[in-house]
Amino acid sequence: MNIDYNTKFITLIGDPLAQSFAARMQNAGYDAAGMNLRYFYTETGSEHLEEIVKGIKYMPSFAGFAVTKPNKVEVVKYLDRLDPFCEKMGACNTVVRDKDGMLTGYNTDGVGFLRSIQEHGIKVKDNTFFCFGAGGAGRAISSILAYSGAGKIYITDIFEESTKSLVNDINTNFAEVAEAVPYGSYDVLPECTVVMNASGIGMGKTIGETPLPPKHIRKEQFYFDACYNPDRTQFLLNAHEKGCRVINGLQMSLYQGVAQVELWTGKKAPVEAMRKELLEILGENR
Repeated sequence: MNIDYNTKFITLIGDPLAQSFAARMQNAGYDAAGMNLRYFYTETGSEHLEEIVKGIKYMPSFAGFAVTKPNKVEVVKYLDRLDPFCEKMGACNTVVRDKDGMLTGYNTDGVGFLRSIQEHGIKVKDNTFFCFGAGGAGRAISSILAYSGAGKIYITDIFEESTKSLVNDINTNFAEVAEAVPYGSYDVLPECTVVMNASGIGMGKTIGETPLPPKHIRKEQFYFDACYNPDRTQFLLNAHEKGCRVINGLQMSLYQGVAQVELWTGKKAPVEAMRKELLEILGENR
């Protein structure tokens, strides 16, 4: 698509960004839908974040911007408004600039997860959740579950302080539904109906590893892994072998991007075009 006077821009602000697929997936979607937008990268940490955000505020050619590590928490202080979930979570990955230059922050990471499990028939209020991992992905997943009415969320992480911090934040800012579980303890798993791996174990240098010994898996449980490369981690392979329903994080990644497009444009996102591009990217990088 050619860039003209009416083109609106969106930039992803973070560091590092070399590994990001976002621009390619987003731009493929814009092209397929005939949207006059372009998505590009701005690689920077928090040292110049305030100046960049202030610059975008006064640039009408921007529809907004996206935010990733290490800026998701820091950026909040430079915005004019936050949506209720973003405010409670205290972290932002999407900013919309309106025609008057007002910047409103959102967080679509958890929304992507929620939509992906709902498509598989999971009703938040009817299930008990267990989450491996209290980092960024675990925080987004657990926070959206608490915000959406989950009755109980057990959380564990190899770093005990991370677990305690997330549990405290959820119980303080959302509802008293989170409980810390010592890493390596599986006593509460039999009462859990949805088991989630947001620890990163099973990808990269830990391919073939899992945070959960197979003997604790029950076929009635639903298993989710935030990883999608490989598409089946050992965590999911073990659960599938036991007869469980399983999904990876591909749809979570797709739908958080879809939610961003809809916030920036006010229109329905071209989901299938974005899905197709994401799958092509993954195929090229295997």
